[in-house]
Amino acid sequence: MFEVVFLIAMCGYFLQTVWFIVGMQKQFRKKSIAELPTATIIVAARNEEGNLPACLVALNQLEYPEGKLEILLVDDKSTDKTGEIIAAFISDKPKFKKIVTKKEIGHLKGKTNAIANAIELATGEIILTTDADCIVSPTWAKTLTSYYTDDVAIVNGFTMQDAKTQFQGMQHLDFVYLLSVASGTINFDKPLSCIGNNMSFRKSVYDEVGGYENLPFSVTEDFNLLFAIHKLKKYKIIYPLDPNGLVTTQPCDTIKNLYRQKKRWAVGGLKAPLRGFLIMSNAWVAHLAIILLPFFFTTAALSLFFFKLVIDFLFLFFVLNTFKLTTTLKYFFSFEIYYILYVVLLPFAVLPNRKVTWKGRKY
Repeated sequence: MFEVVFLIAMCGYFLQTVWFIVGMQKQFRKKSIAELPTATIIVAARNEEGNLPACLVALNQLEYPEGKLEILLVDDKSTDKTGEIIAAFISDKPKFKKIVTKKEIGHLKGKTNAIANAIELATGEIILTTDADCIVSPTWAKTLTSYYTDDVAIVNGFTMQDAKTQFQGMQHLDFVYLLSVASGTINFDKPLSCIGNNMSFRKSVYDEVGGYENLPFSVTEDFNLLFAIHKLKKYKIIYPLDPNGLVTTQPCDTIKNLYRQKKRWAVGGLKAPLRGFLIMSNAWVAHLAIILLPFFFTTAALSLFFFKLVIDFLFLFFVLNTFKLTTTLKYFFSFEIYYILYVVLLPFAVLPNRKVTWKGRKY
């Protein structure tokens, strides 16, 4: 009986992985440099004095047609030197503007409120968001905005984490895996998730859904907006596998912060459509079977376990090869141990208690 359940779970796991890969390979029409729309980049920063300098330097190096780009930096009630760093950096750079979060818009809190404050002042046709602990590639903005043909409302990009240790490396591969799933499903018009540190959307469509203040509060504001626009059934949402739209970020520095990040994403993901729960349930059964393998050991079950490792390895290789980052596959076995454990344990952390702590705030 154990072998049968494991076999069914592995077949489902394999088929959905193939589906993700096919979705990621979809190609989309792009505009020329001369056709690029006006754009506004928004970065909400709260107590980011350590990360902000590198982020600002990268933003200042962006390639974009003159006069078509503005960058809004939001000091979200920081208690460190974040505000001072922003002010000093932008003093001679007219395309940058500093905003201090002073009002709460509707029911909004924290980062979502900070972004909403900035959007009210944005003049660009396209809004791009990233985080203060991120470094954007010079081609990031022009790559994402180049995909905005008339029927496109959201363009997402890939984010990679720095990886220099086993702890960082397993997080890096997990990021790659999760965003690859997001890309594959979105490109089939069956969205599951996205990530706000490499996201863009058409401002007119944001206004059409009523902005963040018209959506139920969520600790994952990007997820909320994604589904609000998807429900309109009027526009395309795409997630190109394009290395020129890459953003790099820092992994969590402690297990405690990693737990909080995973829980925040999982709590936000509870509002996912049924397909999301089916995909997660299949993965949960497959990974639980792996944990139980020593108690129900058979040669066939062990073979299925190695088959699962091969599936994951090839899936990650396909994506990392596009970004020329295959050397990070040296962290593959650390990732697998971590991935198996957290997929099985995460529901037990989320379902009894949905309170979230993030960036010094509790939700």
